[in-house]
Amino acid sequence: MMNVPEGSFTCLRSSCEKSFTNHGAMEENNSLVYGLEFQARALASQQAESNDVRFFVATQSLKPNNQLHVVDLNESSSVLHPHVFAHPLGEVWKLAASPHDPRLLASCYSLLKGTQIVMQTALLTLPESLDAREGDQEFLSFANVETLGTEAYGNEIRTTEFHPSDANQLACVVDGKIVLFNRAEAATRVVAEINAKNVPKFTTGRWSHFYQGNQFIALHDCSIRSYDVRDPNHCVWSIEEAHSQMVRDLDCNPNKQCHIVTGGDDGVLKVWDFRNTKEHVFARNDHHHWIWCVRFNTYHDQLILSSGSDGKVLLTCAGSVSSEAPEAATRHDEAADGASEESKEHLADGLLHTFDQHEDSVYGVEWSTADPWMFASLSFDGRMIISKVPKQYKYQILL
Repeated sequence: MMNVPEGSFTCLRSSCEKSFTNHGAMEENNSLVYGLEFQARALASQQAESNDVRFFVATQSLKPNNQLHVVDLNESSSVLHPHVFAHPLGEVWKLAASPHDPRLLASCYSLLKGTQIVMQTALLTLPESLDAREGDQEFLSFANVETLGTEAYGNEIRTTEFHPSDANQLACVVDGKIVLFNRAEAATRVVAEINAKNVPKFTTGRWSHFYQGNQFIALHDCSIRSYDVRDPNHCVWSIEEAHSQMVRDLDCNPNKQCHIVTGGDDGVLKVWDFRNTKEHVFARNDHHHWIWCVRFNTYHDQLILSSGSDGKVLLTCAGSVSSEAPEAATRHDEAADGASEESKEHLADGLLHTFDQHEDSVYGVEWSTADPWMFASLSFDGRMIISKVPKQYKYQILL
C-alpha cells in the first residue's frame, strides 16, 4: 500500500489517473476526497463520541488483504488523518459503529471456505491508541476480534446493529431471521430469534429509537415490517408494497417519533408515519437509478441524504414533515399580535443540492455526529468524499 502523507487526499488505485489534493481550509461548498486501494461499499460514522469528525470505511477485495480505514478530519486545517487496519477476515459488506463505545465496530463480511462463500459477522475493538504499531508492522491490529455465532441461522448476513440505548444488545439480520445477541457475559450469546413467517430473506434492518428500543424494523422485498423483540412472534406493524421495487435501506427520524425514511430500486425516497401505513407522508423521485442509502440529519431532520447507483448524492428537504416544521398557529398568533419582525423563511420541500463528484455507484452516505453540516459518501470505486451542506441552506436553517 502506498503511504498517504497527511494533508493530501490521493486516489491510491493504480488504474486511477487523477489525484486529488486539498490545500488550505475546507470551504463550505468544497469536498475532500480520500481514495482507497480497493473497491468498497462499507461506510460508518463515529457515533459514541461527538467531538471528533471520524468515519470508518472498509474494502471489498476478493484477495485476502482487505483493510479498515479510520479517517479523522482536523476541521481547522482540513487535514485528514487515516489509520489503516488489516481486515484479513474477508471482504466487508457492511459496517456499524457502536453508539456506546467509540472503539467498537460490527463488521459483516464474506470469505471463502473451501469452494463455498460464507458470510460472518464480528465485533472489532480498536486499540486505545491508533498510533501504536508493533515493530515494522505495516497495518494496525485490532485489540480484539469476536466472531458471532450465526451459522445455525442462515447464510446471508445483511447487517449487525447496535441497540440505541442498551450497550449489551445487538441484532443481526440473517436471511429471514433477526437474531438477538447479548454481550453481558464473557462471550456474546444468542438470547432470542425472530423468525419471520413467509419471508425468505430480509434486505436490512434498524432499531427504532423509540418505544424503549423494543422494536426492530426490517425490510423485505418491497415491504417494511416492525417486530417487538420481547415477543418474537409479534409483528407490530407493516407497510406492504411500500415501494414498487425492492426496498434497499431505511433510517429512523431521531427527533420525530413514528417517522422513517426509505429508499429502493424504484429510485424513490419516501417518508412514512407508521401510525398510518396506508400512505407515505413525503416522497421524491430525483434519483435516476436504485437508491442504496438514506439518512436523516441527526439534528436538523428536515435534511435527508440519499445515494444511489446513478453516482449521485442528493440533499433533500422534507421540512413540512420534520420536527422543525413551521406551525401555522404560531404564525397566526404573531400576525394577530401585530408582530413587526419579519417571518422566518423556511426551506421549501424538495431537492436542495446534487453532489456529483462520484464516478461509480454510491453505496453509503453518513452524517457526522460531531458536525451536523458535514457528511461522507462512499462509491464502489473506493472513493470516499467528505462534503458539507451548502452554506446558504445552513444559514437559512440557523438564522
